[in-house]
Amino acid sequence: MFRKPISLALQGGGAHGAFTWGVLDRLLECPGFQPEAISGCSAGAMNAVVLVQGWQQGRAEGARAALARFWQALARESPLAWLALPDAGGLGDRLSFSWHELLLNTLARSAVADLNPLDINPLRDLLREQIDFEALRRAPIQLFLAATNVRSGQLRLMRNGELDLDALLASACLPQLHRTVAWQGEAYWDGGFCANPAIHPLVYEARAEDILLVLLQPALRTRLPETPPAIADRVAELGFGSNLLREMRAIALARRYAGRPRWWSGRLERRLGALRFHLLEPAEQLAELPRSSKYDTRATFLSQLHQLGRTHAEGWLEQAGPALGRRASIDLEQRFM
Repeated sequence: MFRKPISLALQGGGAHGAFTWGVLDRLLECPGFQPEAISGCSAGAMNAVVLVQGWQQGRAEGARAALARFWQALARESPLAWLALPDAGGLGDRLSFSWHELLLNTLARSAVADLNPLDINPLRDLLREQIDFEALRRAPIQLFLAATNVRSGQLRLMRNGELDLDALLASACLPQLHRTVAWQGEAYWDGGFCANPAIHPLVYEARAEDILLVLLQPALRTRLPETPPAIADRVAELGFGSNLLREMRAIALARRYAGRPRWWSGRLERRLGALRFHLLEPAEQLAELPRSSKYDTRATFLSQLHQLGRTHAEGWLEQAGPALGRRASIDLEQRFM
């Protein structure tokens, strides 16, 4: 199935990152699966770091165990679990979220000083307990974690050699929920404001020729939003997804230019021409859940997302698996231009 090393681009999306956990869980079962570089943002950054941590300890099986340990521990720390709210119903039943959606939206919109005056962040203690950052900085798998510089609005990519707890928290810092993260003398918010996730380091700095994008929202939506909540959710999606669309369009244009006939071909042209892109995205079943569900980290909901991710990965492997290491399974110009 996997004939050559592969680079992964993992999108962020709060609790919906458990879908990516399921995807990775299935891919890690495949013979020959060898991640060479991973770009991640927010929940995608968490999945990336935890996978690499586990890979160092026991390769594929170690990575599977580390991911399960992280997400299961996150469910135990869920604020909604502390409030004794019942678990969500099936993913297809949007009404299962309606009765407590108001509470989740309140959590998302409240001022940080009012909601969390002591800056309590269970994720901080969880990462401190599970991640060996000193070992991570020596990991053979390249990491590119995105954060947004609050003052300049520019993307900051954090690589293996500089990773620490604050760097990882910066990549997932939603200012509505957590205080701004100070790292290396600058203030940072969630990387999704600039790149969700960043693709260019996998193109220009990594070596693998296969690049797999694992998204948490479909690149194309078939249903138009009509209600005010649906419109608000779509507006938020567009805000966090527009950077990825622009970057993929730029890469598609660069590949088109690099492929033009000429008497010479440089290293960059050869690299662009050799890349094979692949895309794994959820069905609209996930995208149509209310935005508030991204804050729902209770065990049953995360388990449902994990299983959904595994199911989608299985289908993707059947459809696109034969192309791995041989050809692209998506047409960039058709999908992103």
